[in-house]
Amino acid sequence: MDPSADASGPAQPQPQPQPQPLSGSERQEYERLRGAAAVRHRRLRHAGASVLLVLAVLLSPLAVVATWLHEEITDPHRYVQTVAPIARNPGVQSTVTNRLTRRVVDQVDVPAITAQLAKNLDQTKAPAVVVNGTKMLGGPLESALTDAVHRVIHKAVTSEQFPLVWDAANRRAHAAVVKVLTGEGTSAVQARGNAIVLDIGTLVDNVKQRLVRAGYEKAAKIPYIDRQFTLVRTDKLDEAQGAMRLLDIVGTWLPAVTIVLAALAVWLSPAHRLTLLAAGIGTAVMMVALLVGLAVVRGVYLDSVPPTALPRGPAAFIFDTLVRFLREGTRTLLVVAVVTALAAYLYGPGRGARAVRSAAARGTGAIGRGLARVGARTGGFGRWLDTHRAWTSGVAITGGALALVLWNHPTPASVGLVLGIVVGVLVLLGILAGASGPTANGPMASGPAANGPTASGPTVEGPAASGPTAEGPAANGPAADGPAAGGRHGSP
Repeated sequence: MDPSADASGPAQPQPQPQPQPLSGSERQEYERLRGAAAVRHRRLRHAGASVLLVLAVLLSPLAVVATWLHEEITDPHRYVQTVAPIARNPGVQSTVTNRLTRRVVDQVDVPAITAQLAKNLDQTKAPAVVVNGTKMLGGPLESALTDAVHRVIHKAVTSEQFPLVWDAANRRAHAAVVKVLTGEGTSAVQARGNAIVLDIGTLVDNVKQRLVRAGYEKAAKIPYIDRQFTLVRTDKLDEAQGAMRLLDIVGTWLPAVTIVLAALAVWLSPAHRLTLLAAGIGTAVMMVALLVGLAVVRGVYLDSVPPTALPRGPAAFIFDTLVRFLREGTRTLLVVAVVTALAAYLYGPGRGARAVRSAAARGTGAIGRGLARVGARTGGFGRWLDTHRAWTSGVAITGGALALVLWNHPTPASVGLVLGIVVGVLVLLGILAGASGPTANGPMASGPAANGPTASGPTVEGPAASGPTAEGPAANGPAADGPAAGGRHGSP
């Protein structure tokens, strides 16, 4: 052991070398590298956000169509709701009546009836003039038969029972088709391999039970028979079921994936507001393109339907009825996209956006100050709202967006309703914040701000304009010719 170490006490820690400041050239190089790294980072974020945004915009019309198809095919209530107006349209009813009348009349052999009548008259030794005159009864007989059948069918088709029968028949047919395509559930019509079969087992059992209850006890001993009849045998059944499974996946997840891609694009982009604006504009353009595409398909469909098979009026009505929910969903998303783009613009630094925000702030502030002057002050709550304007506005807008997401089948009218409620809430929050008013004896009334340079600012425009500040030095000072000159009279 070193004696000198004991004599001088414990060893002192060695001082650490201090970092040397960067020279001018080194600092410039550091800032250059730092800026280059930031630029590369921003470029990567812009590129990633752009790719996500393009995917979301391109997938938006596919998501709308997939959602519509999925609901029409898998939801019996939605399908019946879609086709229900067809049975209630006068043009369709007239077409159905005429077609059924023609089919019934075509089954009646009018010439054979007149020939039989002539034969019977001839057998009764009727005059030849009468027998030969029966040949002229064909036209009137067919006309009378047509009129009679037409009246009966038209009465049935236009009755209140026909739409109910139409809805029930479509509901049963839709349920049977869905069960065949999905292979789920129990039904008389089922899928067996590559064939569609009719299972009459339940019908046979019911008939046997009714016969036994009616006294035919031997019916219980009816031997077992084959209870399945093949209706259709096709090698396309597996493909149809596969397409149904694919539609079930796409219709459920494609809309969610599209929304997530758009949200990720906005979050990843360095310019959130501009990306949200681009998303709104891009989606609106795609929805307009989808509406134009539907109009083109409508024209092609009407041109392809022969007038002898279906008149143009009923054909147009049927097409418009079948795709009306698709059009409604497209228009709804178009309105949402336009509102989103408009909101993103109004939150920006543009001259028009600043003018709108300034006018809204002046309007709500004036109303709030008017309420404060008559004694309806919000006090601390109003000042809290004024301090947290951005947070409260975000909560109101988020609540409106969540309401639309949870709304079952929203329409443009529902979007307008939610938008009106959100705007009303924002206006109310602005009014409540403007009605806070300064404290009667607080610093806003007697502090330096009352006589300082801000005497002509917004604080003098409140209720305190007729209070102590109106009689202070600023009343006769340079600010007497400014906006506060009318403060003695309490004008805002």
